[in-house]
Amino acid sequence: MAFDLVLFGGTGDLAWRKLMPALFQAWRHGKLPEGGRILAVSRQDLSDETYRTWLKERFAEVEDAKRPSDEEFGRFAALLHYLRLDLSKADDYQRLAAWLASSTGRASKADVVVMFLATSPDLFPVVCAQLGQAGLNGPNVRVVLEKPLGHDLASAQQINRVVRSVFAEEQAYRIDHYLGKPAVQNLTALRFGNVLFEPLWRRECIANIQITLAETIGVGTRGDFYSRTGALRDMIQNHALQLLTMVAMEPPSRNVADAIRDEKLKVLRSLKRFTPESVGRDVVRGQYRAGNADGKATAGLLEEANVPPGSTTETFVALRTEVQNWRWAGVPFYLRTGKRLAARDAQIVVNFRATPHAIFPGQNRANKLVIKLQPEDGLELHLLAAKGAGQSEALTPVSLDLDFDKAFAENRVGAYERLLLDVIAGRLNLFVRSDEQEEAWGWVEPVLKAWRDDDTGPRPYLAGTWGPAAASALVARDGFAWSEEE
Repeated sequence: MAFDLVLFGGTGDLAWRKLMPALFQAWRHGKLPEGGRILAVSRQDLSDETYRTWLKERFAEVEDAKRPSDEEFGRFAALLHYLRLDLSKADDYQRLAAWLASSTGRASKADVVVMFLATSPDLFPVVCAQLGQAGLNGPNVRVVLEKPLGHDLASAQQINRVVRSVFAEEQAYRIDHYLGKPAVQNLTALRFGNVLFEPLWRRECIANIQITLAETIGVGTRGDFYSRTGALRDMIQNHALQLLTMVAMEPPSRNVADAIRDEKLKVLRSLKRFTPESVGRDVVRGQYRAGNADGKATAGLLEEANVPPGSTTETFVALRTEVQNWRWAGVPFYLRTGKRLAARDAQIVVNFRATPHAIFPGQNRANKLVIKLQPEDGLELHLLAAKGAGQSEALTPVSLDLDFDKAFAENRVGAYERLLLDVIAGRLNLFVRSDEQEEAWGWVEPVLKAWRDDDTGPRPYLAGTWGPAAASALVARDGFAWSEEE
């Protein structure tokens, strides 16, 4: 299947840090369809060769396992082309249309054209409208929208209105790279491909669920962007809520996109809504101060480059919510994300209830399932076992550990690699529908409003810790603890 992939923002950080390495890995693994062309577009005045040289220099900064040899890059570079394009000029889109219709680098016409918008979301409506005016929205065209999709509900709805005026819903691929992680794929396989867990996956057996997306890095060079975004918009509204829906959704009738996304939407609509009072009780926001991370002294957010003086942007959020339906009524869901935390750790922890009657000494630990997303992908099932023959001996914690990197080494693909291949193949299962996205924005809006009306600002926490103490108190109030505190 011949394809053209047009990468808007082809010289941006996302392009060379994530997308081009993912496309290279797909090519290296022999999964990229034959007859493909990759066209990078941006405002810089470059030729095909100068762009290839520029990209090769950037590949030197990619982790070793994903770095091509000179011979590999030379062959991969034959797929790469470049076009200077001003996103606001209609004439430039006509040049794009002419290039797509040409035989440059390939004899036959593309079966599929992918427009990947790796630009600021402010430009999404401009690009989509121009693509429509240039006639570049035919049935074989797919548009990929990188997050964040807007900064609130109104801006998200505006983007979606423009996208829908040009493309059909099935042509729009709203990407969330966490959904491409192998552990998330195996979460659905675990639940819906096995009989073991589904009978236990409900309020009678589960005490609480924790979703943690923790980073040790600070805002780095993204101080200006981050000061306008914050952790709630950057991580909770999209990544964390998507993971929550995957955990809490009902079994779909079929393994097809709309059946899956219908069930995820039901979860979002069942989430307990925040009020000004519950925001103060159930949401903790924090901002890192100077401390020690990864063994090095680090600056606080207010000392970072391009961060406005006195910024009240949150770099940490912890919150408590509930899914108000028959399966989950009364089960707390705790979501947490932050920068400059004690460890780089993304995981979902399903804490099961304790046995109803303890017959062993010290039987005070409950079972739990840990779905690890980073730095490694895997599943851990924590159980109790007797290590000796004595009847009075206390049980010992043991775990069944599945490391996907080892178990499926020959078939491993990265999140972006998986998602890019799905776009080319036309698989929508792992992409977010517009009504899902808008429902998620509607859910976080009361929190954003409450913060705008609150002069106290975020709670400070030292870099290299697990955030403000109030985050621990949030969970302890229900008689639980974060996984690392148990």
